[in-house]
Amino acid sequence: MTVREPVLEVDIVIVGAGPTGLTLANLLGGMGVSVALIERNLTTVQEPRAVSIDDESMRAIQAAGLADVVEKIVARGYGSRYLSPEHDLFLTVEPTSRDYGFDKRNAFQQPELEALMRDGLARHGSVTQLFGWEMQSFDQTEQAVSLEIVDASGAQRSVTARYMVASDGGRSPTRGKLGIPLTGSTFAERWLIVDLVRTENRFRHTEVYCDPARPCISLPGPDNIRRYEFMLHAGEDEKVATDETFVRGMLARVGPDRDCEFRRVRVYTFHARLAERWREGRIFLAGDAAHLTPPFAGQGMNSGLRDAHNLAWKLAEAVRGNVSSDLLDSYETERKPHAWEMIELALRMGRIMMPENATKALLTRIAFRALGLYPPARDYFAQMRYKPKPRFRQGLLWPDGLGEKATMVGRLIPQPLVDDTARNRVLLDRVLPDRPVILVFDEFPDRVLFPDAARALEAAGAAVVGLTPEWMNPIDGVFPVYRDAGRLFSGPQMRAYLGHALLLRRDRYVASAVPVDQSGELVARIVALGATAAGLPGQGVLAVAS
Repeated sequence: MTVREPVLEVDIVIVGAGPTGLTLANLLGGMGVSVALIERNLTTVQEPRAVSIDDESMRAIQAAGLADVVEKIVARGYGSRYLSPEHDLFLTVEPTSRDYGFDKRNAFQQPELEALMRDGLARHGSVTQLFGWEMQSFDQTEQAVSLEIVDASGAQRSVTARYMVASDGGRSPTRGKLGIPLTGSTFAERWLIVDLVRTENRFRHTEVYCDPARPCISLPGPDNIRRYEFMLHAGEDEKVATDETFVRGMLARVGPDRDCEFRRVRVYTFHARLAERWREGRIFLAGDAAHLTPPFAGQGMNSGLRDAHNLAWKLAEAVRGNVSSDLLDSYETERKPHAWEMIELALRMGRIMMPENATKALLTRIAFRALGLYPPARDYFAQMRYKPKPRFRQGLLWPDGLGEKATMVGRLIPQPLVDDTARNRVLLDRVLPDRPVILVFDEFPDRVLFPDAARALEAAGAAVVGLTPEWMNPIDGVFPVYRDAGRLFSGPQMRAYLGHALLLRRDRYVASAVPVDQSGELVARIVALGATAAGLPGQGVLAVAS
């Protein structure tokens, strides 16, 4: 007899518990939203997949209260070396800045990350985990989404939610059933992926062998692991390519790991594709269900975590009825162009890694070596300034009239280390409450924003926080004031905002900026962000023993 479990009613149902779904569930749980997380597998992923996590993703993880534990499992701050077919170095990428509070490139193991994220859900009583359950069907009305799910024993259950997020992978059943097509292309090339344990290669940076005869990438990881990626030729059989003898022959070409133990050997075909639309009524696509990114820039999973960070607070406000559901349309408006920019970055990097012939490979090396003689050009690549900045040009923002290059509106605010009045030093986001924030950036924040104005902004639903430039000591007034100890607000772009009040969204993008004496204009904008009363639950921080 078929067992039927009681109907589960929640605010949000998430289908797919990969990094995107787990991040979204942690963020929503921390906001007090009821969530059902459905995953057809019994556990989080057990095999290697993504291996690189960037500073923007770490900031999303920080917002979920998990940065402290995740930093314990990553190898922080590694770079890349681009090599000729003769293994001569022609380009170094080694970013040292921490614009958003974390290293720009970090190596990790996806199984460890997902396990920590799942552990993090235990902090949130509003999150129901349904591992081992598979979605059979779904339907939606103007008011709700309903799903039918089943487990391995055949037990059935209905789930109803205000909204549904499908983070169910590149082959997303949800996207397929909605009839949403993918645009873009699939690479003709196939790649042999070899994951090793106990590597003999001690080099801590990525090595990219730009050899037209056989492009290869060597990626370091934490805990003595390493991944190699080799491009296969058109006529090479997949079964032959995954044979141990063939694989060990490939490894012998690029280092000392020929005899190392295999963790996983697999052949992949890469895609550069976007879902045509990311919303269908009350259903949203996120992560690989919305975009498929080639691995050459290490941005596939990272784009999914950006999706979660953008969408979480909007869903939270929508289910509370603080905003029109039209606010949710800004998710696709803001995220889709940036996701495509990351795909284009990966394609450009792929062309460097996979030169079509020896002549193009030689010309590429000559060009980069010439650029290396000019310090600004050398630093442009070394510091990864070629990577598209986290920003949007349309969406939930109020332009301030400055030019596109000068404005901070629509950009992720830098995250420096800040000092409080007692000289305690933490990252900026640690002192910002989980709601819209008015950041008063001035040498004397406590003087330029009058108490009545501060109280009016707080009454609208924002927290008011002052920030002084690094050369000024902070003094608390009717709101807390901190000093930019990390000097990230000392450059010309941020100095232009001295004497301004910046409206930060809950995902820490700048929605608006006005001179402090015009801060009254921000009241209506705070309300438009769906700002709620100051008593919202904040994120708990998951901690583990050192």
